[in-house]
Amino acid sequence: MAKLDETLTMLKDLTDAKGIPGNEKEPRDVMRKYITPYADEVFTDGLGSLIAKKIGKADGPKVMVAGHLDEVGFMITTIDERGFLRFQTVGGWWSQVMLAQRVTIVTNKGDVTGVIGSKPPHILPPEARKKPVDIKDMFIDIGASSREEAQEWGVRPGDQVVPYFEFTVMNNEKMLLAKAWDNRIGCAIAIDVLKQLKDADHPNVVYGVGTVQEEVGLRGAKTSANLIQPDIGFGVDVGIAGDTPGVTEKEALSKMGKGPQIILYDASMISHKGLRDFVTDVADEMEIPYQFDSVAGGGTDSGAIHLTAQGVPALSITIATRYIHSHAAMLHRDDYENAVKLITEVIKRLDTDTVNKLTFD
Repeated sequence: MAKLDETLTMLKDLTDAKGIPGNEKEPRDVMRKYITPYADEVFTDGLGSLIAKKIGKADGPKVMVAGHLDEVGFMITTIDERGFLRFQTVGGWWSQVMLAQRVTIVTNKGDVTGVIGSKPPHILPPEARKKPVDIKDMFIDIGASSREEAQEWGVRPGDQVVPYFEFTVMNNEKMLLAKAWDNRIGCAIAIDVLKQLKDADHPNVVYGVGTVQEEVGLRGAKTSANLIQPDIGFGVDVGIAGDTPGVTEKEALSKMGKGPQIILYDASMISHKGLRDFVTDVADEMEIPYQFDSVAGGGTDSGAIHLTAQGVPALSITIATRYIHSHAAMLHRDDYENAVKLITEVIKRLDTDTVNKLTFD
């Protein structure tokens, strides 16, 4: 593997952390370690979302930059008498990316390695072999010989199960392969925005937020935004990369390395036109590349943020990523760095008058 610089080390630490919805302590601790040096105050809401506050001007507009801490995974529901584990998906999974994949069961006694299994195709009738295996027919094999042995190892119903994958810098060192880019890359963007603003002069109060339980309904964004009461909100997340074989431009426009995605529309939100135009004007001024995209299905934390209190101008800025909601996803480092630069430059140009104009335009 290529030697990891400071940024890559942070990205590895964030993506290696294990944290499905409702179990975000490990990634929260990593984010807290990296963001605290750039914040005036760091605290959590009642559900566990991490909020790092950086004051430019105490009575200035409140700007929320939110990535979510949780990753898609599984939860143990039962242990059968032979020691095999049944599970519930937590977040969205496509059955075809799951079989024979290695997972980690996080127990009170430490991590236990498992593999997702099913009935072998060799003993299935020909017609059944042509169909994807239903998730309900899968199980996790930890090599236990009985329920009692699995329990001795610490496995219990309710334990989180996390995909296992090693953070990898590809031969093209701009290409980064890891689990949980959805959405530790958003958490990294929030960290780096506060880092870039540490000694910058701006008249705002900036909140870098790692939200919980996004993958099961934008829940932490709702509670953290309720606590912050932001004037402007940015949801930073992954988006769809449309540059792999078989994908048409009608299905997905964006290409890795061509800049962050400005999301016009998704199932959770129509982006705020005034804020969207302001952001793209800044990008044009600074010659920061960007791409427009719209996603008919799915949403980001912006969907909850923009409905806070009397309404918050919000925009989703995302990173084109291949193979999300699987064990390994790939993104381009330039897109990440340009997203940080864009949000930082936007915040530097925000003030009370600008926010009021955006709100009421």
